[in-house]
Amino acid sequence: MVEIRAMRAADAGAVLAVYQAGLDGGHASFETRAPSWAAFDAARLPAHRFVAVDSAGLLGWVAVSPTSSRPVYAGVVEHSVYVAERARGRGVGALLLAALVASTEAAGVWTIQSGVFPENTASLALHRRAGFRVVGTRERVGRHHGRWRDVVLLERRSAVVG
Repeated sequence: MVEIRAMRAADAGAVLAVYQAGLDGGHASFETRAPSWAAFDAARLPAHRFVAVDSAGLLGWVAVSPTSSRPVYAGVVEHSVYVAERARGRGVGALLLAALVASTEAAGVWTIQSGVFPENTASLALHRRAGFRVVGTRERVGRHHGRWRDVVLLERRSAVVG
């Protein structure tokens, strides 16, 4: 049985291991190394960080960062969601995104956004099912492992906030 709960500092090792495994797959982020826990913790809003766990351990995580320090953008966040390879295809990503949507909407967030490599078709499908829409593609926006990569921009606008 999968449980979704708030992320805790005690989850740091497992969260960063899932993060690094996603980065090692080559289609999750421009980053190539997971940050330290201190850097991860400092960059993400504490009220909107969740993990999925079962009896065998951590299955995935979701967290948001503010997009701007300007008050006008207080209701806009950028998220990341990572699912351990052993848990893919089990609905873990959908559960994590549902928890994130509930949490952010309760806090008055009206837009959740993200950027996904177009090759990450599983992530694009997950987000589409969770109510995200494609707002555009940034072409050749950055180099990753020596080649230019595009990023598909996604957003989910709240139907209850705003």
